[in-house]
Amino acid sequence: MRVGVFTPLLSQLPLPEVLKKLKANGIGTVELGTGNYPGDAHCNLSMLKDRTALETFKKTIADEGFSISALSCHGNPLHPDRDIAKSHQETSRKTILLAEKLGVPVMVDFSGCPGDSRNAKRPNWVTCPWPPEYLETLKWQWDEVVAPYWTKHAKFAADHGVKIAIEMHPGFVVYSPETMLKLRAIAGKQIGCNYDPSHMFWQSIDPIAAIRLLGDAIFHVHAKDTQI
Repeated sequence: MRVGVFTPLLSQLPLPEVLKKLKANGIGTVELGTGNYPGDAHCNLSMLKDRTALETFKKTIADEGFSISALSCHGNPLHPDRDIAKSHQETSRKTILLAEKLGVPVMVDFSGCPGDSRNAKRPNWVTCPWPPEYLETLKWQWDEVVAPYWTKHAKFAADHGVKIAIEMHPGFVVYSPETMLKLRAIAGKQIGCNYDPSHMFWQSIDPIAAIRLLGDAIFHVHAKDTQI
């Protein structure tokens, strides 16, 4: 097991200073944000088109003796606002390409959440099975939006040798072990999870039971405190 730090926590510092600070505390692994909600303070996707910047970045990481556990671009690629969805999807796609170039085996993302129809303006997170229109909305979301996008995106990731770790989080269609395994059954084993037990605590899900259920679907792990 490698213990690392997700560097958006230190986004006010440039990457060389972040690495020195972490090294002084015995840390040798980082997870880097590439855009969307985490931002891209330490790992900019423009490196895909700038070989010099890419080599400088790789040297900075290597010179301090660090490894990269994952690239992360948590976003909502299924957002009913098409401009937001397109932007988040493109960031996710480019993150996979950069992970391939860096030899990073995992990228982290959210599953996203659609609205309740093609005309929706805001995401609609369905967690209640009654009245019946809620289940109708949920079926539409999975059949018409979730499955088509993630099946295609998982294949793209597989073609580039990168696994996608979905962080189960309230507000998105994948928020629990059950919904995580549902997406994996649809999109294939290239899809797994970034396991953050704090999100299980929020929902009164036993975090240990969740680990046992998810098994080898766990690709990457977060650890942070939750107070109830």
